[in-house]
Amino acid sequence: MVATMLPRVALASRNSLRGLRTGVQPGNRTRIVIETAARPSYTLSYPDQPPRIVISLANTTANQSVKPNMASGTIVRSLTQAQSGDRLLITAELTRRVTEVPRSGIMILEPTGDSGFRLVLDFAGTGGGGATTTASAPAASGGGSGNNNAPRRANTRRPIIVIDPGHGGKDPGAIGRGGVREKDVVLAVGRSLRTSLNSAGFEAHLTRDRDVFLNLNTRAGMAEQRNADLFLSLHANANPSRDMRGFSLFTLSQRASDQEAARIAEAENAADRIDVDGFTGFERNVRHILSALQQNILAESSVEFAHTQRRKFRAAGIHEQPRGSVRSAPFAVLRAATPAVLIELGHLSHREEERLLNTRAHQDKLVAAMVRAIQNHNFEV
Repeated sequence: MVATMLPRVALASRNSLRGLRTGVQPGNRTRIVIETAARPSYTLSYPDQPPRIVISLANTTANQSVKPNMASGTIVRSLTQAQSGDRLLITAELTRRVTEVPRSGIMILEPTGDSGFRLVLDFAGTGGGGATTTASAPAASGGGSGNNNAPRRANTRRPIIVIDPGHGGKDPGAIGRGGVREKDVVLAVGRSLRTSLNSAGFEAHLTRDRDVFLNLNTRAGMAEQRNADLFLSLHANANPSRDMRGFSLFTLSQRASDQEAARIAEAENAADRIDVDGFTGFERNVRHILSALQQNILAESSVEFAHTQRRKFRAAGIHEQPRGSVRSAPFAVLRAATPAVLIELGHLSHREEERLLNTRAHQDKLVAAMVRAIQNHNFEV
């Protein structure tokens, strides 16, 4: 009886605001990112005179110590917060009217590293005025939920996927105790993935289609030259522990998320020390500067895909590396102006997994799970 006398809000943990920022997306779209401690439940409304977007977060407490980080080049004049009962109202005052943020422009990103949950809104403004409209939140699908009703591209352009089979030529990569070489496994998987994606309506390309060595900048550059929507670098891991097995996924960051991620990045980046062909130092510096400028825009899409891929691998019954299979590290090959994920398909240092990775049946299972993740990815973000 005592519990029934307590205020309803006391029975549920309150969410709280952790960050507010804006950014510019390709195609002159504006991005608003609202970071919260827990997964947000929200509604959107679009008052006019002046044009605004009001994001109403249920059961959420304001945090006036959070100051918005405002990027230049957006259509957001200001971001303010106000408490209204148990709801937090975030108001974005705009330079142009927005009738509605499209469903394909809304997602919720899962926490990664020091970041909490992030509600992401991508949109473009229109001219003129209009009536106020209200939109309810889609059912928590933005965090890469993997449901079959995920947004698809509205236009007819086929998404471009660049697949990078790691290593090659004089660089064999990891070698299992049975003699299976990483460069051979990832080339076989890459060729099969290209065929499957082209059949599924995508435009897929390989950085290498034969046993040749390419330095890391050359690989990343191919994604940019193709104007790729997604860059996937395929690898097979090795670990000092012969018991370690399972897939893992990596996205680009300035610092490694853990010591093992740092070790793997160091091993993969070492390929460039085998040869120095390719870009000059000046071009490399320019490329890295441009990549750094793009990183905040691209990182969220990369992380989103990595979590979707993790779910698809798990759903297919593919063994997952314990203690965190989605990580980040400063991989040179991922420094492209394209959302990018490095996929370790498994461990050649594990006797059973080495055998599996060398079989067509297991390679087909990996490819099918990657195709499902790509089909589920929101390429409009």
